[in-house]
Amino acid sequence: MSIAKTPEGPPASALIDERIASLQDWRGPALGRMRQLIHEAAPEVVEEWKWKGTPVWSLSGILCTGESYKTAVKLTFLKGASLPDPAKLFNASLDGNARRAIDIHEGDTVDAEAFKALIRAAVALNAEGAKAKAKPARAAGAAH
Repeated sequence: MSIAKTPEGPPASALIDERIASLQDWRGPALGRMRQLIHEAAPEVVEEWKWKGTPVWSLSGILCTGESYKTAVKLTFLKGASLPDPAKLFNASLDGNARRAIDIHEGDTVDAEAFKALIRAAVALNAEGAKAKAKPARAAGAAH
């Protein structure tokens, strides 16, 4: 895991640890479990802390965010609409053009293998985008 520091100083991972610990009901363990699954699926993931308090997991771009609300833990995949979801984990933000989310409520269990497959698919999609951006553009009229 890479450690990204926030502009204020503390590593994002420490801030995410604090967020999980501060959620003293079912949401803390739920967010902690999803974080662990993200790391299992993408060991090289970078943890970030953005938008004044949102845990973010990135690798060649954002994979997903982890937000906590009174009744749910929400994992939002910025490019979720482009990801295969045969297990139908996405249950929120289904009408967006790009985003898809998984809302976890008290008592819910998320299929660990299906979730890790989503993370790996998001990693692959970001890698494709990074590779496409890295290709040098051909000059107009260049020979093949």
